[in-house]
Amino acid sequence: MNIVIYGTGGVGGYFGARLAQAGNNVTFIARGKHLEVIQKKGLQLRSYKGDYLVHPAKATSTISEVKDIDLVLICVKTWQLEEVAAKLKPILNEKMMIISLLNGVENTDILCKILDQKNVLGGLCKVVSMVEDFGVINHVSYEPTIVFGEIDNGKTIRAIQLEKLFLNAGITTKLASNIQQEIWTKFLFITTISAIGALTRATVGEMISSPQIKEMMYKTSVEILAVAKAKGVYLPDNILEKQFQLIESQPFETTSSLQRDMMEAKPSELEAQNGAIVKMGLDLGIPTPVNSFIYHCLLPQENKARCLN
Repeated sequence: MNIVIYGTGGVGGYFGARLAQAGNNVTFIARGKHLEVIQKKGLQLRSYKGDYLVHPAKATSTISEVKDIDLVLICVKTWQLEEVAAKLKPILNEKMMIISLLNGVENTDILCKILDQKNVLGGLCKVVSMVEDFGVINHVSYEPTIVFGEIDNGKTIRAIQLEKLFLNAGITTKLASNIQQEIWTKFLFITTISAIGALTRATVGEMISSPQIKEMMYKTSVEILAVAKAKGVYLPDNILEKQFQLIESQPFETTSSLQRDMMEAKPSELEAQNGAIVKMGLDLGIPTPVNSFIYHCLLPQENKARCLN
C-alpha cells in the first residue's frame, strides 16, 4: 500500500517505520534538518519492541510530489491540522483514505469541513515516543496502538483491509464499533493529565502522589465527562475509575507531549484539549471551572510560544 506519514515526529515516526518494516511503500513528510537527515541516513527507530532503520527512506516536505496515495496518516499537532487538510485537498483521489491520529475530539469535523467526507475516517493512537535527535525516533513506553473506524461506524471493506494492514505491521489495532466513543475515551485520559502536567511541571507519578493534584485531575475529568454527555457521547459508567487506573499504571516519569512542548516554549495542543472543553462547555451551558482555571493559567504562555514560532 502507498502510505504517507504526514508529520514524522514521535507518533508518525514510530508507526511509519513499522509500516515500512512490514514492506509497505511509505513516504514521510518532514522538514528542516530532520528531513535532511532522514533523506541521507534514513529514519532510525529505537524501541524496546525492537529497533529498525528505514533506509533508504522516502521523505519530502511537499505532499504534492507523492503520487497514487492510498492512505494518509496525519501525525502533526492539532493546531496544524487545517493547514495539512488544505494541502491534501488538491491531491485527493477516489481511493485515498485519511486518518488523523492526533489528540483532540474535533479533528474529524475539521477534516470534513475541508475535504470530502468519503475520504475521511476517524482515528487515534496510543504511544509514548518522541524525536530523540534529527532522524531518530525513541519509543519509550506504552504498547503502540491505532484505533480507527468509519465516521458512521460501518464495517466497510476498506476498514477491514486497513485493520489487516496495521496488524501485519505488528501494531496493536482496534477497528472500533463506535469511533466517537473511542476518541472521547482517549481525550478524557490525555486532557486529564496533560495541561495539569504543564502547569505543575510534574511527572504523572508525582501528580498522582499528591492528593491535592490528584483531586484536581479528578475534577477535570468529571467536567470532560459532563461535556461528552451533553454532546451525546455516552461513556461507560465506570469510565473514570478505569481512566485513573490507567493513569496510575503509567511509569512514574511519564510526561505528555503537550507538557513537553510547553516546557520547551513550543506551541502546544492546549486549545484542542482543555481549551476545547472550556469552549464546548460555554456553548452547552456546562460549567467547567477547573478546566477553565488550567486553560487560562497556561494561555499567556501558549500565546507567547505561538508568537515566537
